[in-house]
Amino acid sequence: MKKSIIYPYFFVVLLNTSCAQNQDTGINLPKNIDFSTELVIGDIQNPWGMAFLPDNSILVSEKSGKLLLYKLGKTVEISGVPEVYNRGQGGLMDLELHPDYSENGWIYISYASSEGDDKGGNTAIIRAKLSNNELVEKELLYKAVPNTGKGQHFGSRLEFDRDGYLYFSIGDRGDRDINPQDVTRDGGKIYRIHDDGRIPTDNPFVGQSGANTAIYSYGHRNPQGLALHPQTGKLWDHEHGPRGGDEINIVEKGKNYGWPVITYGINYSGTKITDETSRPGMEQPIYQWTPSIAPSGMAFVSSDKYPKWKGNLLVGSLSFQYLERLEFKDNKVVYREKLLDGVGRVRNVRQAPDGFIYVGIEGKGVYRLVPN
Repeated sequence: MKKSIIYPYFFVVLLNTSCAQNQDTGINLPKNIDFSTELVIGDIQNPWGMAFLPDNSILVSEKSGKLLLYKLGKTVEISGVPEVYNRGQGGLMDLELHPDYSENGWIYISYASSEGDDKGGNTAIIRAKLSNNELVEKELLYKAVPNTGKGQHFGSRLEFDRDGYLYFSIGDRGDRDINPQDVTRDGGKIYRIHDDGRIPTDNPFVGQSGANTAIYSYGHRNPQGLALHPQTGKLWDHEHGPRGGDEINIVEKGKNYGWPVITYGINYSGTKITDETSRPGMEQPIYQWTPSIAPSGMAFVSSDKYPKWKGNLLVGSLSFQYLERLEFKDNKVVYREKLLDGVGRVRNVRQAPDGFIYVGIEGKGVYRLVPN
């Protein structure tokens, strides 16, 4: 039986949505009753990834290929960044520190790479260390194949779990009818590896003839959000649907998330992709957005600095240009709220070790949300 479609598409907008002039940049930002916004790093065109170092400095990746280090009020460009295939949605993407960064100094980076025999590019994962504002000791951990000149759906977020495994996402690269449902191919997957690139022996497709043993789950479209739930430790993702059908999923070992066999979305032309929104053996999203918000960046709030938000999920919207706050009960969305309505394309949101929420906004920079 086809699952009935329910679209809980509502918002509670913050009461005071007048604009306050930002004195640093001249940019108008929404004024909120619960928090104020402080510009931390300006003049960034596309702040894709953020990582917070123990000395309170911040690494930010620019999609164009620049890696920036902000420290003590100054921003410098890091050298030694690998050559980036900057095309369409691909470029220099996510950043993540090793859980034991203070001891080993490893920084993990996802980017679109043209390395390989085929023309075009695909998503790659490296780790490196930072020395005198330069990336050193670079090691390639994973490179998706084949390269393609298509500019869509590179993924690619990075997240460590509590056991020290590294997860990363790679989108279907625009080949929806080939990649997502085939576990012998890259694309449309979430992957799990050891911190040094080795494949865990208990990955779900280890021992299956021809399978890509780095794959952890499949049937994804273009996941641009990964986050660990602060209580359960489970990995959550969100991913872009086509026209409608953006999804939030709880990622589980070996599971098939359905794309493109089942979806709540349609083609951009308005035609159907499929008549099916469910099928046995394929996972349902715990939430889906229709119309699409184009989600990017994802963070659970665990900080005491935002007591009203504790346990909530924050998601950036590229299409509608706001930050969304979602409350859950028993893994069901019970409340949604628009924050920073009209601020611009929100590319990323992270909770830093200092407990503050940082938001990357295209064409503007990185902002800190300071509770009032």
